[in-house]
Amino acid sequence: MPDALLLAQKLDAFYGDFQALFGVNISVDAGEVLAIIGANGAGKSTLLRSLAGLIKNDSNQVVFKGQSIGDKRADTIARLGIALVPEGRQLFPSLSVEENLKLGAKVGRRGYWTLTSVYELFPILNERRNTAPTALSGGQQQMVAIARALMSNPEVILFDEISLGLAPVIINDIYNAFPTIIEQGVTAVIVEQDISRALSVASRVYCLQKGSVKLEGLTREKTRDAITAAYFGVAV
Repeated sequence: MPDALLLAQKLDAFYGDFQALFGVNISVDAGEVLAIIGANGAGKSTLLRSLAGLIKNDSNQVVFKGQSIGDKRADTIARLGIALVPEGRQLFPSLSVEENLKLGAKVGRRGYWTLTSVYELFPILNERRNTAPTALSGGQQQMVAIARALMSNPEVILFDEISLGLAPVIINDIYNAFPTIIEQGVTAVIVEQDISRALSVASRVYCLQKGSVKLEGLTREKTRDAITAAYFGVAV
C-alpha cells in the first residue's frame, strides 16, 4: 500500500451526524482498473466523493502520490490529477456540449485529452457539440460527463455508477471506450451496480457493505459465491 498511487487509510466519512464510512482502507495502483461494488447505501459514492474532495476528511486519510490530501478542496484535488464522473452526470444545462467539455480543461493540466481526442473517442459529441445537454439522451449525457473529466487530463478518474439507467447498447459503447482511456495512462476506479460488467474490466475489486470493506483482492481469485456473500452480507 505505501507505493500505491492513491490510498484511503482508515477513512471515516460523515453527513452531519450520520457516519457513512467506517475505517475504510483501499489502495489504487497506477495503471489499473479497480472496481468498487456493493448494494445501495453501502458507501460507494461516499468513498469516491471523499477521494475527490467533495467530502472533507482528516488530511492523512486520503493520500495521492505520497501527499496527504484528505482535507483539500475538490478544485485543488482536480488540479493534482483526480477527476470524478459524478452519479447523475451533473452537466450545466445552460451551456452547450462543447462548453461543458471546455470546463474540464480549466484545471490547466496538459496532456493527450483535448476536444479533438474526446470527439474521436465519442464521435456523437462532435455532432452534437453545439447542443444543450438537456437535448441529449442519457447515454450521450454520460459521454459528455466522461469526456469533461478526461479534458482535465487526470492521472486517476473516478466513475460513479457509470451505467446507471442506461440502455445496454449505450453501456457497451461506454465500456468499449475503456481500453483507449487506459492506454493513455489513466488509472480508473469504477463504482458499478452491474457486478459482472465491473469485474469484466477490473483487475481488482473491493466490496463495501454498510460502510466497511467486506472483500478485496484480485478479481480472478474471487469466486462469485464469495462476492455475493460480501455484497449481501451473508455467510457463504
